[in-house]
Amino acid sequence: MQSLTGVVLKSTGKWYNVLLDDGTTCNCRIRGKLRLEGHRTTNPVAVGDRVTVSEEEDDEGNRVILEIGSRTNYIVRRSTNLSKQKQILAANVDLAYLMVTIHSPVTHLAFIDRFLVSAESFRIPTKILFNKIDQYNEDDLEYVDALSYMYESIGYPCQKIQANDANDVNSLKEEINGKQVMISGHSGVGKSTLINSLDPNLSLRTGEISKAHQQGQHTTTFAEMHPLESGGFIIDTPGIRAFGIVELDKPVISHYFPEMRALLNECRFNNCLHLKEPGCAVKDAVERGDIFESRYQTYVQLMEEDENEVYRKSIY
Repeated sequence: MQSLTGVVLKSTGKWYNVLLDDGTTCNCRIRGKLRLEGHRTTNPVAVGDRVTVSEEEDDEGNRVILEIGSRTNYIVRRSTNLSKQKQILAANVDLAYLMVTIHSPVTHLAFIDRFLVSAESFRIPTKILFNKIDQYNEDDLEYVDALSYMYESIGYPCQKIQANDANDVNSLKEEINGKQVMISGHSGVGKSTLINSLDPNLSLRTGEISKAHQQGQHTTTFAEMHPLESGGFIIDTPGIRAFGIVELDKPVISHYFPEMRALLNECRFNNCLHLKEPGCAVKDAVERGDIFESRYQTYVQLMEEDENEVYRKSIY
């Protein structure tokens, strides 16, 4: 059977929209029980995947995905509150944008840290975009500057933006060109607004902020990758309220905090968990102020929580 290759733009569970290498798109289904070896996921094919599809079409013009190409990386979350399965948000991500707002809605530091830990574990470079700066007062802007200083000192680039401001968007267009860039964050932080600014032809639906909970209404229910007119792809992910860490054993969680990773060889014990052990270089750095207290507290939460219990909550 002859075949074609392309990249998955949209996955709705059973059907997939694929951009073929010749620039055309087609709807595809998967043949039989196509599964990824060693992965228990709800979606064997994810947005951003390179796939091989049948050249033949059925009577309705649909093709069949025959094979999934090897992945450079992927990022996952727990599929449901109590499920043991995972949902792959996106694959082959060159860069992740984490959009953050300090109110309407509030993005808690623990959520930021959890996302960064997960991205580190999947080797996905991340940039933090502080959105809605036009709505902030002087104290708010000072807080944003303090957060930017903290995360940039760890190695994460930060940028203050107004999602519908042309100057802000133009700089991001240049950064995205030639890449597959994932955009994530809570519902209501302005992801769809930013994507519409990057390419007005997309006309994504934007949502209002819930007054009761100061959280955005979900306008994206599944991940979708959009080719931008200016070049590159932007991957829009569902608004995430809680971000649970999956596929990480607790003894290695510290490896995905860059500021802790740099000190691991200085602890007295090779198996130090950086909690109550004597001679811990990480705890000493926290006391000196070389590691930010909020980052260490997120680490402690990750080490102490029940991985099943956390998925019953939306506190991060």
